[in-house]
Amino acid sequence: MKTTFGLRLGAWGLNSGLRLGAWGLGLFAAIFLLTISVASGQTKSGPAQASSPRSQAPLGIGRAATPDEIKKLDIDVMPDGRGLPAGRGTVAEGAAIYAAKCRSCHGAEGVGGTFDRLVGRESGPNFNFAMDPKLVKTVGNYWPYATTLYDYTFRAMPFMQPGSLTPDETYALVAYILALNKIVPENAVMDQASLPKVKMPARDRFVVDNRKGGKVVK
Repeated sequence: MKTTFGLRLGAWGLNSGLRLGAWGLGLFAAIFLLTISVASGQTKSGPAQASSPRSQAPLGIGRAATPDEIKKLDIDVMPDGRGLPAGRGTVAEGAAIYAAKCRSCHGAEGVGGTFDRLVGRESGPNFNFAMDPKLVKTVGNYWPYATTLYDYTFRAMPFMQPGSLTPDETYALVAYILALNKIVPENAVMDQASLPKVKMPARDRFVVDNRKGGKVVK
């Protein structure tokens, strides 16, 4: 007795018959029995134990960061001003730095660029950003703390060279952007002492999460 399997190839309509005689069925049976035997042996001896990640030897890649390297990355600034570095900057100094490093992305005087708009005080009759898609979030109408504006600018700007600004340059840029938004005067000087005192127009629109009860997440 012979078993025939038909195989149709493509649009040519070519049929090829694959015939398995007694020797073919015998070969199939032998492979099947061998598979059963191997599986049975594994069952008796137990499955191979995967090595634990902790048992693996280190890859030898990289090294521990030095205290100085960690210090350079530990640059977060809190809303109350904790973490602000020494330094100072004026509005006039910030204007020059902005023209050289920020204008190409954010536009002249913080408006009209291909990236986020920085200047604007309109926030609707009741802070309507969630309901009015025409309202554009800017530093002047949505950013809650001047100190965290420093934090973000220092760590993330300019876009193509993040982290390249000095503390003095960052203070100056923040002073300039705040002045463009009519939040500080044209002669303002920003530093560790003066920046935390700036109250942003949207400050009272954001509240500290002081809910109690339930699981505390840290």
